[in-house]
Amino acid sequence: MARALVLEETRRLSLREIDLPQVPGPGEVRIAIDTVGICGSDVHYYTHGKIGPFVVEAPMVLGHEASGVVVECGPGVTGLSVGDRVCMEPGIPDGSSRASKLGVYNVDPAVRFWATPPIHGCLTPHVVHPAAFTYRLPDNVSFAEGAMVEPLAIGLQAATRARIKPGDVALVTGAGPIGILTALAALAGGCARVYISDLVDAKLGVAAQYGNIIPINVTREDAAASIRAETGGWGADVVFECAGAAASVETALEAVAPAGCVVWVGMPVDPVPVDLVLAQSKEIRMETVFRYANMYDRAIALMGSGKIDLKPLISDSFGFEDSITAFDRAVEARPTDVKIQITMGRT
Repeated sequence: MARALVLEETRRLSLREIDLPQVPGPGEVRIAIDTVGICGSDVHYYTHGKIGPFVVEAPMVLGHEASGVVVECGPGVTGLSVGDRVCMEPGIPDGSSRASKLGVYNVDPAVRFWATPPIHGCLTPHVVHPAAFTYRLPDNVSFAEGAMVEPLAIGLQAATRARIKPGDVALVTGAGPIGILTALAALAGGCARVYISDLVDAKLGVAAQYGNIIPINVTREDAAASIRAETGGWGADVVFECAGAAASVETALEAVAPAGCVVWVGMPVDPVPVDLVLAQSKEIRMETVFRYANMYDRAIALMGSGKIDLKPLISDSFGFEDSITAFDRAVEARPTDVKIQITMGRT
């Protein structure tokens, strides 16, 4: 049994004992959790009890953005040792599946993803995890930053799908956590500048503290018109749609340049209309993103090199015993909050 933050039902969390694996098997490691970030999906399960087809039907431990220290290695583990500072990729695919063999394990229907029903998450002092999906952190990357690798991996997946060319101009619609991290990934991938649009000045201000990220408040400016004005009427080489809103989908198609690329990152709650004729008339390329595959090494390398600094995006931290308070703070969705984290207080 282990103490954990358990979603009992919609809008009801508890800190209590629950039966979780504690002994690593072959190829697995046991990790003492240090820091866990609260993701929008965690909040959505808390407030709505489901995300699309994923419905919480039994008590579930939350959390999937985590870092910690290896405290035990199971048989056959190589490349990791007790005492290693690590972060963990939360999706565990079936290694024999067709998706895994093709290198697209993120779309493996059999993937077991932390804190996605019915799989328990990592808001508990210790977890057992495959060594193959556990990554050492550089000495200059903190546990708090290590717990940010997971959302950064989504941004890198988007930037990779975009096939950015050096000097490209990009637009990101939506200045939430994923939008900002996608903007940083686009810059790291070679974009000369990235415009980011949102409704809220405070959120845009967080993004604009980074060089070459230019805010557009869509309550005062037409984002597509602004992009055209800044590019001699041509448009953005790449648009990353991260808001998942119908208006932003329309903006993406209007703002992208002829023969440019739109990457769909945000997930609308309900189906939204798409102007295919407009897309065809520009002969644009469309790419979609679902989580990530083979991005953790890249994210960690960029953070370790100093190319991407995520420290300004960590808004606040709460102790494990205050986890419910931390979730209620995340539900508030304060405009200047990007990432709320929980620290386990390891001994």
